[in-house]
Amino acid sequence: MTDTLTDTMTVLVTGASGLVGAEVTARLTAGGHTVVALVHRNGDLVRNSGGRLTPGPGVLTPITGDITRPGLGLTDGDQRLVATADRIVHCAAVTHFGLPAERYETVNAAGTRHVLDLAVTHRTPLVHVSTAYVCGERDGTVREDELDVGQRPGNDYERSKLAAETMVHQAAVAGLPVTVVRPSIVTGAARTGRVRDFMTIYPVLRVLTRGLVGTVPAHYDAALDLVPVDRVADLVAGAATRFDAVAGRTLHAVGQELTLRDFSDVLAEYPCFQVPRFLPPSAFSASALSDRERPYYDRVIALYDTYFRRRVRFDDTQAAAAFGGRPAPAGARPYLRRLLDHCLRTGYLGAPPRREPAGARTDGSTP
Repeated sequence: MTDTLTDTMTVLVTGASGLVGAEVTARLTAGGHTVVALVHRNGDLVRNSGGRLTPGPGVLTPITGDITRPGLGLTDGDQRLVATADRIVHCAAVTHFGLPAERYETVNAAGTRHVLDLAVTHRTPLVHVSTAYVCGERDGTVREDELDVGQRPGNDYERSKLAAETMVHQAAVAGLPVTVVRPSIVTGAARTGRVRDFMTIYPVLRVLTRGLVGTVPAHYDAALDLVPVDRVADLVAGAATRFDAVAGRTLHAVGQELTLRDFSDVLAEYPCFQVPRFLPPSAFSASALSDRERPYYDRVIALYDTYFRRRVRFDDTQAAAAFGGRPAPAGARPYLRRLLDHCLRTGYLGAPPRREPAGARTDGSTP
């Protein structure tokens, strides 16, 4: 099996209908590769742009399966098909917060075990999509070669992804060729801010900018790393097509580091937005919230509040060496504006504000 950019191969992509999975599939088929796209309920593959994925010049073969079942719940014919894969790219996961712990265990942990069983059986190199937040609740710099350092996961999602990545690491030690890609918080496209699915940080933005919760426990110097979905897909697809160059490595797919001060300052530029008040966690009490605020805090903000406390930075030395580094930090605030402007154009964050006169923004960016 060769591994140059001109060679075509067959790649099994799990979670191919997801935001990242669909973009990875599009890149692989555009490169002339055959993608066996494993989907669960949703058989449609839709690009982040909103259009249906049109493969070419490669081949797209969708199959239906279930990673929570041994053998991925495949038919005999589909099992023979996936046995021909030169790579497996494992994107499938539950990423919604606030679900029962058993759901994350079943899909993210046990599901990864079933994918590993398939990879080990056929000795198929695996690209595993994890999360940078397997780092748990900690401060400081997180290196790509770190995994379990005794950290406390911030939620059940992180706990399940840590368990899954630990299993992948154990399989690698036993001899399975593996590369791990860890995205941070996946958000809209780098140039346009467009996003197909308003998940991850978006529900938090909706609650805060509408003033549904006015006070949040947080540190102003806490950092959120927002990575454009196109950068994640580029890195994952690159890991599959250039596997020999990154085999055995863990790659942080990270982007723009924004402190909560950045968030607060940018939100204040929009007259249609409410700007939350950030209180030190030690001074915050959920019981002090109004009856109107409390349900929104419990259902949304409380699920994400650990991210507002972490003063964390993700080192991406290995990813940068293989594929080029993250965008310049100077672009963090303009990128956030692109995300917010897209949300306003679509109505997700309400009606768009009146456009500012040219030159109104002192940093030279445009709404």
